[in-house]
Amino acid sequence: MKKFQISPVSQEKISQLQQKINDKTKPLGALGQLEYLALKIGCIQNTLSPTLSKLTIVVFAGDHGIATEGVSLYPQSVTYQMVLNFLAGGAAINVFAKQHNINLHIVDAGVNHEFESHPQLLNYKIAPGTKNFLKKPAMTKQQCEQAIGQGATLVKDIHQAGCNVISFGEMGIGNTSSASMLAHFLAHIPLEDCVGKGTGLDKSGVTHKLTILQQAIAKHPMDGNVLKTLSTFGGFEIAMMAGAYLQATELKMLILVDGFIATSALLVAVKLYPAILDYCIFSHQSQEKGHRLVLKYLKAKSLLNLEMRLGEGSGAAVAFPIIQSAVHFLNEMASFESAGVSQAVD
Repeated sequence: MKKFQISPVSQEKISQLQQKINDKTKPLGALGQLEYLALKIGCIQNTLSPTLSKLTIVVFAGDHGIATEGVSLYPQSVTYQMVLNFLAGGAAINVFAKQHNINLHIVDAGVNHEFESHPQLLNYKIAPGTKNFLKKPAMTKQQCEQAIGQGATLVKDIHQAGCNVISFGEMGIGNTSSASMLAHFLAHIPLEDCVGKGTGLDKSGVTHKLTILQQAIAKHPMDGNVLKTLSTFGGFEIAMMAGAYLQATELKMLILVDGFIATSALLVAVKLYPAILDYCIFSHQSQEKGHRLVLKYLKAKSLLNLEMRLGEGSGAAVAFPIIQSAVHFLNEMASFESAGVSQAVD
């Protein structure tokens, strides 16, 4: 796997940014989390006047061999059907992206279907889905590294087109099983606390899913190696997202982190390069059971908790106006001096 040049966010402007925030015509701290966001974004961009340019959401799609074990309410064919829905503009992420003027790309990371060419579809297919990790590793080491590299290449291209804020969504029947395994091994969360409803399993379905994943753990003992864990239990879309996070951080882009699957991919990246967290804003806490615990492990707090568990980058799209508000107040709100307003008396 290529080496990424990732360093912690610069603190050079932090005191000046804080002073600029404090000088706005408001009581100290009155804008709450918006002030934290403005400070963080200013530090990431190392400027007192940050900008948000061409927010892009990339939805990575991939099929999972573990889906054949009945760990999802829906058949594997829904993955490719939903990709077609994205391309037709009919999914939730299409609606939210249009509402907030967000650029949207759909990536075939490894869907078990051959798509016709489409201007919004990027073909980075590694294989037509991963292997069933109940029986063998989901992907080879080479496939895993290829997926990480292609995710990085994709982000380079997007950045060169003028984007400095990015988020990643996913689509893949069975991918909450992969995410649960990654959360278990990389964040050391008990498996039963990671496994949730996914696409809507009932209690017996969740029990069956947990049983299948426990059997897979017994078959594949792990030694703490991050890439081995990813290649054994991950998906092509998850590995590609991990590479995309790493490249976005190297380019010092602002990253909006979506829900459970996207955070499990981030977990892989963080284990390889911990400084990546400096560049991340967590948009939405998923209703999927394990997400809250992974956020706790990462010492992260999400902006929103709307009880969604959709994926697709939907949480990032819905949270984006809040992040815009943080940048706008920093850049456009009057200071006490410029407005001729008296400050609080000491």
